[in-house]
Amino acid sequence: MAKYVGVLTSGGDSPGLNAAIRGLGKAAIGQYNMNIMGFKDGFRGLMENRTMPLNERTLSGILTVGGTILGTSRHKPNKMPVGGKNMDMTEVIVGNYHEHHLDALVCMGGGGTQKNAYHLMKQGLNIITLPKTIDNDVWGTDFTFGFDTAMGIATDAIDRLHSTAISHHRIMLVEIMGHNTGWLALGAGLAAGADVILIPEIPYSTEIVAEAILKRTKEGKTFSIVAVAEGAISQQMYKELKEKKEELSEAKQKNDKKNKKDLKEQIAEIEAVQKINTYRLAGNLEKLTRIETRVTILGHLQRGGTPSAADRLLATRLGTMAARCIQKEQFGVMIASAGDTAVPVPLKEIVGKRKNIPPDHPWLKSARALGTCMGDCYDII
Repeated sequence: MAKYVGVLTSGGDSPGLNAAIRGLGKAAIGQYNMNIMGFKDGFRGLMENRTMPLNERTLSGILTVGGTILGTSRHKPNKMPVGGKNMDMTEVIVGNYHEHHLDALVCMGGGGTQKNAYHLMKQGLNIITLPKTIDNDVWGTDFTFGFDTAMGIATDAIDRLHSTAISHHRIMLVEIMGHNTGWLALGAGLAAGADVILIPEIPYSTEIVAEAILKRTKEGKTFSIVAVAEGAISQQMYKELKEKKEELSEAKQKNDKKNKKDLKEQIAEIEAVQKINTYRLAGNLEKLTRIETRVTILGHLQRGGTPSAADRLLATRLGTMAARCIQKEQFGVMIASAGDTAVPVPLKEIVGKRKNIPPDHPWLKSARALGTCMGDCYDII
């Protein structure tokens, strides 16, 4: 009996999404005689019942195309913007799932998508997810598709900035995506030979960074490249934020409404400053080193363009495994990358976790061994 499968892409766009849609669709149709339906613009399209057919014609020619043919959004099933308000549209979504007689729903996205998919799973829907994000921070998988392409783009950008840094004897700060984790900044910085790499997992001292740059100057090196994750945070700001969050936690326990409101505002102010932190860091480094400093923010450039061969291969492997799991009626799982294989991992083990860079990760060890400044006091043993 043919199965009816729905597919959506949610969260930020990412290279490899179309490859994953194609891998899932072609395997499901060709091998298992399934019927595939796409929902436009993520969970919002599922709520609004906006669909598009996924067949041999619509799947043709999309392997090398960036973005997603289905469109995407960050809207959540239980907090959907409707009429100027955030409303719980879970019941509507469940109704649309059953209206289309779906046997499974495949959700492709990052950590937020895994959480939203798990929410629908608890409503009784047959869910399978695929890990997509350029940040590579989804728990339970070696790599997410989109990461390799974005890392290649960031590496190329740093490579290109070397010539300007050398010619003008400058400090060049390159801001790379990664609000909560530093996989992109660490990978690209290491691959491109950045002299300083700053990531969210390691709060930095501006003075230590300045000292490392001045040390290079004394050695006759006339430029420095600093790779900065957008979520990198100074030790002082990290301490302030941690203290405020601890105070907020205590206020919540005491149900101190006034103090809760004040603390939330103070935390928001600190986080607002954090968003322009790369420019602040550049200004401080220029003052401390007296070396001309410039900032390049890569932003959404890292999301765009043709997916790399590695991302196409990974997305295709995960997509075809998803089709196999649907055929075997193995639901409530995320299809994860594990070495050269793709394996189903229970969603309940994924939700609420984030894959941060551990202090003993090989990439981090290599950076330390090279003498790359990570912004902290660390002696190689």
